[in-house]
Amino acid sequence: MNRIDTIKTNQNRLSQRYKELIEQAYNFRQTDSALSDISEYKAIKLLHKLNRLRYLVRDTEIQV
Repeated sequence: MNRIDTIKTNQNRLSQRYKELIEQAYNFRQTDSALSDISEYKAIKLLHKLNRLRYLVRDTEIQV
């Protein structure tokens, strides 16, 4: 279970960072569209990592 706990901890950290980046992109939307696009791009990359982690956790829960 240690591996699953590590994955879930990492997933929570990435999820929090994703929310921060989305909020940052929203806040920059009116003032600086370039920074908004950069934040949104980083958030999309994090979302991809989160989806991979969700797949790993789902896969391990099915086996257990």
